[in-house]
Amino acid sequence: MVRSGAFLRVKKQEHDDSDKARLEKLSKARLVKVILKQRKTFHCQLEEKEQRIVKLTEQLLRLTLEREEKKHAEINKHVNEPSSKKPEWDKDGNPKPTSQQGKKKKKRSKRPGCGNVEKAAIKPQETYYIAFDTCPGCGVNLSGRKGTKKSGRIIEDITPPQEKTTISREIEISKWCPECKKMVSSKTEKALPGSDIGLNATIEMAYLWVMSALPLPKIQALLNLFKAFRLSTAGISKIMIRLSGILHPVYDEILADVKNGVRIWADETGWRVKGKLWWLWVFANERSAYYWVDKTRGGPVVERLLGEIFYGILIVDGWQAYTRIVCAKQTCMAHIFRKIRAFIDAYPQYRSIMTFYLKLRKIIKRGEKLQQVRGGLGEIAFQRRLKALRKSLDDLLKWKNPNAVLQDTIKKVRRQKEHILTFVEHAEATHHNNYGEYIIKKGVLKRKVSGGSMSEEGARAYACIQSIAMTCQLRNIAFHRFLKASLVQYIRTGKPMLLAEYEAGSTIEIEKLAA
Repeated sequence: MVRSGAFLRVKKQEHDDSDKARLEKLSKARLVKVILKQRKTFHCQLEEKEQRIVKLTEQLLRLTLEREEKKHAEINKHVNEPSSKKPEWDKDGNPKPTSQQGKKKKKRSKRPGCGNVEKAAIKPQETYYIAFDTCPGCGVNLSGRKGTKKSGRIIEDITPPQEKTTISREIEISKWCPECKKMVSSKTEKALPGSDIGLNATIEMAYLWVMSALPLPKIQALLNLFKAFRLSTAGISKIMIRLSGILHPVYDEILADVKNGVRIWADETGWRVKGKLWWLWVFANERSAYYWVDKTRGGPVVERLLGEIFYGILIVDGWQAYTRIVCAKQTCMAHIFRKIRAFIDAYPQYRSIMTFYLKLRKIIKRGEKLQQVRGGLGEIAFQRRLKALRKSLDDLLKWKNPNAVLQDTIKKVRRQKEHILTFVEHAEATHHNNYGEYIIKKGVLKRKVSGGSMSEEGARAYACIQSIAMTCQLRNIAFHRFLKASLVQYIRTGKPMLLAEYEAGSTIEIEKLAA
């Protein structure tokens, strides 16, 4: 290797000497031509390298932008998935400093009403004396000795799992009515007409299906193990579909009550029907919740259910489907703040995003205070302050020289600008859709547990019965009691009892129906 290297150096030196000797023999004019030619070649190579540097710079910039776009898309994809451990509405405004993360939280005192109910005030129905004839330590017979009685403790329990169901034969009696001029018959109130499944079993299945969010196989297993009640999943499904058909007037009553309210919270989530993507919609006010299952997530669903015009305020997220209806709209600021916080976490080096976030929060807080003091201000002063608040929002969106990430954030907020401060003009309206997400949470839990529905009829039945169950919960009505009273009235008259009738009826009559 040493000899070959030395050989190459010698050859290179000989080549340089020959080139130098060749140039010395050239005339001055010829030498100038050679130099000009070499300079031209050098400039061409330099231009090619500069062009290559420009292309590489453009390619690097394009790759950087693509990476930023992918990062933004990833943030936008997961930002609307609220975590179970992180609040959707950050009341503090700022993330907690790292210095506080290691500190132990103060032990909070129990809130009133938490824990089990005291049993001391309950009067026991039965009293038992526990036999004690043998010492548990040594086995000595203690039957001849006197003992002292303790005060005893009260134990509350439920009935043990049943070994068999209650089966009865219901015999109808037919008689001639001289007034009606026809034969009339008595009707049993223990089961629906033409059904061999009792009302109590039907009501318990409905409760487990919607309130406990259990899938049909789990309901079947629970009834079999604890109630000795054997029924197939197909049989349970048919009972629920028939029950929803009977209760459809109550379902329509709930929708009418939602439409007649002054505030509607709306939301939608994915649903599965035979594995295909459908959508579960919810429209709710303070006392009613209406669920609806549909194939589409478009505006025609909103227009078909709520109509073309709504005279109250519609509180929703930024989904475009809700623009089909003419009404005052309030966009969910929790969604917007969640997106901004995601950008803050992804780009901690950009302090301007945090500054924009804090200023936007301050505007919303001012809007909350203005909404609360409206009654004591007078309309002229209120409108003046609202105008100043809107100007503050406009000035915030005119941020000077924002970076690319902040510019994207401002663009998202500007799209919803007209619906950010709507809540200030409406009493008891909120600037977030947390209530709508709370209502639809039942459907999300049901979807996660059961995976959706196996038929369109089953999906419609779930939406109907879930609407009634959630509405009863919002109105502090016992779902199983209302269901019993409504079905008993259906057996008697052919029409189910509506919620308005249940609330307006006397307590004695309702208790008789539910007994």
